Amino acid sequence: MMNRFATVNASRILTVGGIVLMLSFLLDVLVLIFPFQPTNGRWQIALVSALVDRGIVPMVGLGMLFTGYWISSIDDRDRDSAGADNSVRKPIFDLRFPSLIFATILGLVFLMFFPLHLNNVRQISTQRVEKITQDAQKAETQLKNQLSQRQDQLNSEQGKAQLQQLRTRTKNQLAQIIKDEAKFKQAIESPQIPAAVKEVLKKAKDNPQQLEKLIAEQTNPLAATQKQADQELNKIRSEKEAAEKRTKQEAWKAGLRTGLSSLLLSVGYTIIGWSGLRSMNNSSGKKRKPAMR
Repeated sequence: MMNRFATVNASRILTVGGIVLMLSFLLDVLVLIFPFQPTNGRWQIALVSALVDRGIVPMVGLGMLFTGYWISSIDDRDRDSAGADNSVRKPIFDLRFPSLIFATILGLVFLMFFPLHLNNVRQISTQRVEKITQDAQKAETQLKNQLSQRQDQLNSEQGKAQLQQLRTRTKNQLAQIIKDEAKFKQAIESPQIPAAVKEVLKKAKDNPQQLEKLIAEQTNPLAATQKQADQELNKIRSEKEAAEKRTKQEAWKAGLRTGLSSLLLSVGYTIIGWSGLRSMNNSSGKKRKPAMR
């Protein structure tokens, strides 16, 4: 009696658990599809990814459901062999057939998800890359405009006058340092003076006539501005290439993981559905043959 009680409970628990898992998946589907945006690629990607992540739940439910029916069939066969009355234990409605239809439908759905998800991921990745390219082009345009404005300022009469004043003042200061040996030695040894200035002092010390030329080379704002702009431009392009590469890699990984998982789920549910339906058809055919004799 205890064995039969345990068998009945195990069968009921597995059957109910399987039904609950499948219904919970259907409930997830109803929740995830709202707000309904079938033409939105991002919504489709999010929906497919969520359903594929939950795709194993109905398969576990199917396994539990059929295990419960299998345990129940063993108990029925044992009772039939013992001559016991088993009519009261017949289920009112056999859930195996609609469950197999459900599995077959899931197989078709996950099969459609495979190309749909890959295409959506490709389109979204392309849009992101285009956005990155547009942002980079916008940043380059702004940088070039700033460079042009800076060059116009430096080439103006006011800019040239300020630059000439700076060079004259610098020339007078450095000339005084060169003439005074103590100041020259102190400037060369001072860590606060830039290396470029020290280099000018050393060269001007050997050839004082070259001081003005050296100062002009070191105080060329156009060259310095162009150099800074080139560095910023290289930075923008490097960041653009890195962002494009990262976007493509993330899209490839997400598309491949979800796409292959969807394909595997499709194969699994299709095998479960068709093999189960074929098996039930063969079993029902065998049961009808004795009645026809």
